[in-house]
Amino acid sequence: MSIDHVALIPAYLAAGTAVLVLLADVVLARRPVSMAVAAVGALGTAVGAFWLATGSTRSAFCSTGCSYVVSPRSAVLMGVFALLTFAVVAFSATVRAPMGEYCFLLACSMTGGVVLAGAGDLITLIVALETLTLPLYVLVGLRRTLPSADAAVTFLVVSVVSTAISLLGAALLYSATGAVHFSAVAAGLDAVPSLLRPLALVGIVVLLTGLAFKVAAVPLHAWAPATYDGAPLPVAAYLSTASKLGGLVALVYVVQAVEPERDVAVAAVVVLSLLTMTVGNLVALRQRRMVRLLAWSSIAQAGYILAALAVPDGGATALTYAVFFVALELAAFGAVIALRSFDGDGGSLGDFAGAGRGAPWRSAVLVLALAGLAGLPPGIAGLFAKVAVVRSLVDSNATWLAVVVAINAVVGLAYYVRAGAALFAAPEPDARWPRTHWAVAAGLALVGLVALALGFAPQLVFDAVAFSS
Repeated sequence: MSIDHVALIPAYLAAGTAVLVLLADVVLARRPVSMAVAAVGALGTAVGAFWLATGSTRSAFCSTGCSYVVSPRSAVLMGVFALLTFAVVAFSATVRAPMGEYCFLLACSMTGGVVLAGAGDLITLIVALETLTLPLYVLVGLRRTLPSADAAVTFLVVSVVSTAISLLGAALLYSATGAVHFSAVAAGLDAVPSLLRPLALVGIVVLLTGLAFKVAAVPLHAWAPATYDGAPLPVAAYLSTASKLGGLVALVYVVQAVEPERDVAVAAVVVLSLLTMTVGNLVALRQRRMVRLLAWSSIAQAGYILAALAVPDGGATALTYAVFFVALELAAFGAVIALRSFDGDGGSLGDFAGAGRGAPWRSAVLVLALAGLAGLPPGIAGLFAKVAVVRSLVDSNATWLAVVVAINAVVGLAYYVRAGAALFAAPEPDARWPRTHWAVAAGLALVGLVALALGFAPQLVFDAVAFSS
């Protein structure tokens, strides 16, 4: 078995960050030190990943196939996971929790995301996805309130069920093909005996269903709004971005791996997409709490991303949309954190009345993020993403699905505009907008600039993720 240690640099850096954070907490036990170590480690992981993205494909743990593959695309995704962690660490400056344990769990989750991006087989994929998710069970319950505890238990139960379903699907697929490496799975499906073909098809559907839990695809979505609303705001931001990106990456990899049985995979993905975007948008229209509105909107956004997988070679479009989405979603959550850091709760839309005047630059970032998620200027990154999905569907003669995506995008405008308009409503007489912690402010400024800049260089993102894995 060959191991290229250079390919493992991002994984080494991410895992090393978790160890260093734990040691720093044991030795010094100071919040700023734990945050600094986690932030520097995440930034270092991103630098290592983007450095690998400039080179050729590398692999590790290779025998009949490679379990870990670092292509330019997977390296970019590793960097995105690391940057998301860096921003969430900055947003967590005011979280009332033991910061050493908090940053350690975030670093462990980042390690899972980095390994997931380079997964080359089903076993690595599922183990990495669970490594990404497992620390979040604890992080969700850190507020030590009844809603937070309920959210953590709900998240745990749903994730355990989804993991069991995913493992069952992977086992059925292995039984039919005799392979776990993605390249070997595709070859195995080409040569599968007719007697075992139904087993392979069931395995594909079951595996995709298990992974659909991770992205909160309808009808496997009910856990997400309650979990996001019960978790500390920075943890909700991480759930809505890094965790969802992990599930989407896993879905893309699996759909590409089962290419010989593409019709079955596409049928499952299309059904999930239609339900997810439609239900997500319709329920979001009724939300009055900011975090729940963002949660339901993220469900609808996942539907748009899944729609891109319905076309040949749709993985690049889906991942491009996912990168734009997580940048805009993180900006939205960052602005909410900056505006609501005084009590750590997302609040209702009415609680943001007057923020447009009382906290103009923080409100500007939130408006930018909401406009981008809606596909409106100045958030033209979101507009590019939606146009890319619609155009890929039209070019592949899936015009009817493109129409459904367009209709849902129009429906989504209503609640995004309503949330943005709430910032400029007449405030309560005693409304106060406290000063933002410098780390939160710096993180918000950075994320806002990235979200704005992506709209002016969308092709760079598409080119970065257009490589085969």
